[in-house]
Amino acid sequence: MMACYNPWHRVDYLKIKGRAMILFLIACVALVLGYVVYGTFVEKVWGITKNPTPAMKHPDGVDYVPFPTYKAFLIQFLNIAGLGPVFGAILGAVYGPVCLLWIVFGCIFAGAVHDYLSGMLSLKHDGKSLIYLMEIYFGKYVKYLALFLLIAMLLLVGTIFAKSPADMLGQLTSSSVWIWLAIVFGYYFVATLLPIDKLIGRFYPLFALCLLGSSICLIVVLFLKDVPPFLNFELANQHPKGLPLFPLVFVTIACGAISGFHATQSPMIARCLTDEKYGRPVFYGAMITEGVVALIWATLGICFYPSTTALFNAVGEVQPGGVVSQIATGLLGNVGGIVTIASVIILAITTGDTCFRSARLILADFLKLPQEKIRWRLILSVVVLCGGISLSVMNVSKIWQYFGWFNQTLAMFTLWLTTVYLYKEKKFFWISLVPASFMTAVSVAYIVYDKLFLNLSADIAQKAGLVAAITVFAGFLVFTKVKNKN
Repeated sequence: MMACYNPWHRVDYLKIKGRAMILFLIACVALVLGYVVYGTFVEKVWGITKNPTPAMKHPDGVDYVPFPTYKAFLIQFLNIAGLGPVFGAILGAVYGPVCLLWIVFGCIFAGAVHDYLSGMLSLKHDGKSLIYLMEIYFGKYVKYLALFLLIAMLLLVGTIFAKSPADMLGQLTSSSVWIWLAIVFGYYFVATLLPIDKLIGRFYPLFALCLLGSSICLIVVLFLKDVPPFLNFELANQHPKGLPLFPLVFVTIACGAISGFHATQSPMIARCLTDEKYGRPVFYGAMITEGVVALIWATLGICFYPSTTALFNAVGEVQPGGVVSQIATGLLGNVGGIVTIASVIILAITTGDTCFRSARLILADFLKLPQEKIRWRLILSVVVLCGGISLSVMNVSKIWQYFGWFNQTLAMFTLWLTTVYLYKEKKFFWISLVPASFMTAVSVAYIVYDKLFLNLSADIAQKAGLVAAITVFAGFLVFTKVKNKN
């Protein structure tokens, strides 16, 4: 429900709303400047070549299909975004406006760097998936660990985004959720099997534009209408239960700041780029755009409810999807609410099918199975879909909790992978070393703190994360120094 406010406090209301608008606009400008300035720097560190891309060297009409740059950007944006920057940002807003800082700095210096380097590394190695790259730079034993993390995460996410839309469709139509679940998995099977240009290439750019358009429309209406904003706009931890910012907010807001899941999606588009110079707008740019969407939804969550307690209670009562519906209905009316629910369903489905497609590509690279002929595509599609169906009996909230750690731990591994590559190529590896060390601290602290794992105190978890980050950071520098001497 939209909060009420005392008209006698109109001046204070306008001041608070003005601060909210200014902070949001500053954050957006910072993201754009990050793309222009830091993105250009990262691109120079990488070093663009005139080498032909995988899509140009051997197009196969299935996975290696040349796409126009705008289409590659929109598909990459939708693949890495989906509902992540919407639900994650809403959950992160429970901590208050301070969450916006993580979105901005995390996106520029960690998430976009992660996406660009992993995407370009895949492009350099013929569009191969992360499992192939892990074996090259870390060895076969790490490859097996990476295979487990990647497949587990993709199946978890794919299952979440099969069950969620099935539940919503069941409620909307008053019909069996299991029937809808079967329909969704049936679509996933077709989308996983078909060439990338048949469904994904044709329709996903339009869905990406819908996500951008609806988010921008809501934030504009928010600032134009008399919607009472969050009353305490201080940049401090305002979680109603006092949960610690570190590491929780850095895991809660993943897709809007940094997400290991993106490294599973980038190889799909690396097989479709026509020139290396398009890597920055497609990989770095899509992450920055996702950061803007996360800023929008975090600001909507903050400004639509009068306090973090009100937002926290709303999430508990109706889940993030219900909060999205409340915001859309409150700002755009009943029609807006219906359109938003339909958008949520579409976005969930488009995230789920690319998860299973990525899982197929990873298994194909691991087993060295060609995908031009339909036989191997069919077998692997059946395997990954059966894995998702078997997970569908689990509780969605439990799946999501496990996914949070899997996701950020994969981001940590990917950043260390790119750090090793940059070091071996004698390039400025600090651009990935620093965020790799930070995400090590996040992953270790989370597994020590969270009740699903060790369930120790926040103080112990934070110290453990700090020690882990310092250890690997110093260890890498010592290793490089010794290596250089030899």
